[in-house]
Formats: sequence, structure tokens, C-alpha cells
Amino acid sequence: MQRLLLSIIALISLFCSLTAQERTDSLTPGADADGGPLIVSIVTCDPGPDVYELCGHAALRIRNEKMDSVWNYGIFDFSSPNFLYRFCKGQTDYMVCGYEFQRFMPTYMRRGSKVTEQVLDLTQEEARRLRAIVQTEALPQNRIYRYNYVLDNCATRPWKRVGEATDRPIEMPDTFHFTTFRKEMRHFHRNYPWYQFGIDLALGKGIDQPIGRDRDIFAPPVLAAKLAETTIGGQPIVKETNVIYPGEGDVTLPPTPWYLTPTFVGLLMLLLSLGLLIKASLAGKDTPDEGPHSARIGFFTKLWISAYFLLCAIGGCIITFLVFCSEHEATSPNWIILWLNPLQIIPALGVWWKSWRWPLIVMSVYDWFVGLYMFSVFICRYIVPVSVYFSLGGQIANPAILFMSLSLVPLSSIMLAKLKTSPAHKPKRL
Repeated sequence: MQRLLLSIIALISLFCSLTAQERTDSLTPGADADGGPLIVSIVTCDPGPDVYELCGHAALRIRNEKMDSVWNYGIFDFSSPNFLYRFCKGQTDYMVCGYEFQRFMPTYMRRGSKVTEQVLDLTQEEARRLRAIVQTEALPQNRIYRYNYVLDNCATRPWKRVGEATDRPIEMPDTFHFTTFRKEMRHFHRNYPWYQFGIDLALGKGIDQPIGRDRDIFAPPVLAAKLAETTIGGQPIVKETNVIYPGEGDVTLPPTPWYLTPTFVGLLMLLLSLGLLIKASLAGKDTPDEGPHSARIGFFTKLWISAYFLLCAIGGCIITFLVFCSEHEATSPNWIILWLNPLQIIPALGVWWKSWRWPLIVMSVYDWFVGLYMFSVFICRYIVPVSVYFSLGGQIANPAILFMSLSLVPLSSIMLAKLKTSPAHKPKRL
């Protein structure tokens, strides 16, 4: 948390310094007139330890003998009004800023990330055109743009500007590094399973669609790898690769122990739910009016059912907001809403009161069938991998999500059995 706060403060400080003082050597047209030929390169910074650094960073570098500037499309302002709400709603505004390259490097040197540049084989006319494009885009009235995590970010924007600056055909290799956005995210988030679990909950079918050969470059390391095989006018576009800072190896966190992963937590939730179902079945009935032992079992069972479905309801409110209110195209459709939705508040509260009997019956039947569907998804995805029926309507499910949602079957079975055997004259509480 301390590292995250320091990073946020550094970003805000950088933003404030950039808005307070414009660079004349990087923003004034014609400043390179007597500085020699322009050299254009794509700078790639390896992933860092924080979650917003896991895919690395990319920027444009334009320099000659008299100036050395970087054009950074990854600047954002946490102090802007309602930043977190706007981020969730898909209204995240980033900006491009041009400043001295020497001010760009310290952040990545401090965290130990390797920094590499790929010098592009552009003509001087193309280099000047590119510089004019980014100069105009970095003006105060133009610098803000609507950020998109996979379609319009710090890697895709610089590459797009390179394409705008040249009339020569650019060909990227046909080889795919990743076939979907979700697979690419999971690669870079592999040591951060809880972060990926959150992404798999929040982002729906949109990130499981097959992506074209030039759409997986939203991750800067992938852009760098594909640039090495890209041609411009039939010739390699990268004429030189330089390691600016060697870094300290992989500075991301080590793999999370298996017993701390969401998959293991989901398995524990499922085993607990199955255990309560078996206990209830052996006891015949799980009511508080058959002695102290039954009362203790009944109370714990209700407590777990209430806690489980309360979490489902809270998560469902978030998923519902993302599906129906967010402008992120990847948040809808999201079939996780079958499991996580606000209606799960009914079993969370209704398990305690008989007056909620019929709404509870309806939700229990619904949840039983949803859990059964999740079970079929689990079987086809992990037991019969050759099956084409392996996902939620084309949406790949996180293993932890499947385990957690499977708890619907035993918990709904407990409630249905209890409601079936509970006559109308019983006490108000189930």
C-alpha cells in the first residue's frame, strides 16, 4: 500500500510539473532545425510489481543532438473529480505529455525494470511528420483522450501515431502471441491471481473474442516483440535495439502460494457447503427446536448461507452496475450475473424469516439450476476439455468462480429441503 501511495504521489507530481511548464525544445515547431537528424524510437519498460504496472509501459522517444524528448500517453490525474467512479463507468481520461527523456527514466530505474528502445527506420520527413502530430496532440486543448485498457492505451496510441506519419505500408507478423485479451491478461497477471480473479468477474464475453494480429499489442512487451518482426515498405521497421537500462530481472511479485489463491478459497467454500448438506441430510432436519446440538448446527448453517449470499448480492450490485451502466464495451454481456446479482439478497436475509418463504423458494430453485449449469460448465471445461461447450456463452470462467458458484447447489438444496419440511404453523424463523 505504501508503494502504491508513493507511485500515485509521483504520478500526480509529474502531472503538476508538466502542466505548469511547457517544454520549448519538444513543443516548438522547427526546434530541430539545427540539431541534426531526428531519431524516433519506441521505448518499452518491463512490468513492475504494482498491479497497474503488470503489463509494462511504452512511450515514444524523439531526439537529435540538441534535444531528447519523450511522449508519454500514460499520464492520468487522480485528483480529477470522481476519478474512481468515472474509471468504473468507463470514462477514464488519460493524457499525453511531452517532456525531457531524462525525467522519464528515474521511475523505472527505482523499481528495477528493464528499459529498451527500438529505433524505427523512418525517413526524416516521416519523423518530422510524427513529431508534428504528437506536438499538436500534446497541446493543452488536445492532450486529454478517453483511455481504453485494451484498445487505446500507452502502447496502442504511439504505434497508431507512427502509422499516421508514414504513407509506406506497415506489415505486422501474422503470428499470434495471444488469441484473446483474457489470455494475454492472464499471462501478465499470472502471479497475481486475486487481481485476475477480479478482472474475470468484472469483464465479460468481450475480452474472449478472437483478436486480430495487431490487437494484442495493448501490452507493451507484446508490441516490442512484434515490432522486431514488423516491416515498413518491405524493410524491417526496427533498425536498432538498445538496452537503456538493464534492470534487475523480474521485479514482479513471486507466485502466490496455492493455499492463498482464490481457487483454493473457492474449493474450501464448496467443501464447506457440501459438508453442511451432508450434515443436514444425516440429521434429517436442521431446526433449532430439536435440542442444543441441532440448534448449533442450524444456526451455523444459516449463518454460512446468509454470509455466502450476502457476498453474492454485494458482488452482484457491482456486476450489475458494470453491465448496465459502464461504457466499457468489455463489461457486457457478462454471464457471471446469473450467479452474482442483487436478488441474492433474498436468500441472504430470507433464510432467517418464514415471511420470506415464497421468495426464498423461488430464489432457491433458481440458484439450484444456476449451480447445476455451472457444474456442467465445470465438467465440460476441466473434465472433458475436447468439448466445445466449455464456457458461459463464450465467456471463459475463472476456476475460482466455478468452484464458488458450485456452492449454489448444496446451499439451495438445504434451503429447499428445509422449506419443504417446514409446515405453515412453525415459528416465524426458519
